[in-house]
Amino acid sequence: MINRSMIQASVTMGQLQNKLDLIGNNLSNTNTTGYKSRQADFSSLLYQQIDNLDDPEVQKGRQTPAGIRLGSGAKLAHTNLDLSQGSLQNTGRELDVALLRENDLIKIQAEGENGLETQYTRSGNFYLSPLNNGEMMLTTAEGRPVLGADENPITLAGDMDGLSVREDGALLVTRGDQQNVEGQLGITRAVRPRMLEAAGGNRFQLPENVQAQGILENVSQQDTQVQSQTLEASNVDVSKEMTDMLMAQRAYQFNARSISTSDQMMGLVNQLR
Repeated sequence: MINRSMIQASVTMGQLQNKLDLIGNNLSNTNTTGYKSRQADFSSLLYQQIDNLDDPEVQKGRQTPAGIRLGSGAKLAHTNLDLSQGSLQNTGRELDVALLRENDLIKIQAEGENGLETQYTRSGNFYLSPLNNGEMMLTTAEGRPVLGADENPITLAGDMDGLSVREDGALLVTRGDQQNVEGQLGITRAVRPRMLEAAGGNRFQLPENVQAQGILENVSQQDTQVQSQTLEASNVDVSKEMTDMLMAQRAYQFNARSISTSDQMMGLVNQLR
């Protein structure tokens, strides 16, 4: 029984460490543009029923079950992605864009295990990167191409006098006295955001060998809602994260003490003559 309690505590401590790592990652991205926090959910591991010997005299008037239910600890079942909108911060910069719908994501092109693939982000601080043919490509802060509604990287002729983003995601390019739409941001909506995996760098991706149907759906230009000259701040609730960290640390200490207590009890048993 003592060995079981030590195993149970050690298993739970390992999973609590994963939760502390997740909380630390959230706190470290408090100031990251468009960052979406993740929350940990736990589930119990296998329970075992240890029954007592049947005794008619003991069973008389008994109100509790005959036996002991002994668990094997807890595990981190899954992490929930929180796509709730962070606060909007005005920057006055034309290429800073914030999505106004909670589950909307911007399509970008990134390097995956099997080459270039489509990934998704809420971070809208864009830049123009010059190409060898004299054109300019719209990229993320990391230099990754931003995809348009046609799933291709957005490129613009370099001889422009101004560039702005309309509320429907259209790119308005000014050349002299003319202003024309020369691109459209590719926006998708996460119908089942829990299915998305973190790809690093504040990006999300579909799990391997999983189709986008039923998880993501394209957003038409009429349904697109963006705000230019604005960035979305991280949605991390610092006070909640600190509370969760204290609770996880206390649970970790409790399980560590149970191992220490079990070790002391085993020492006392070994000393019996």
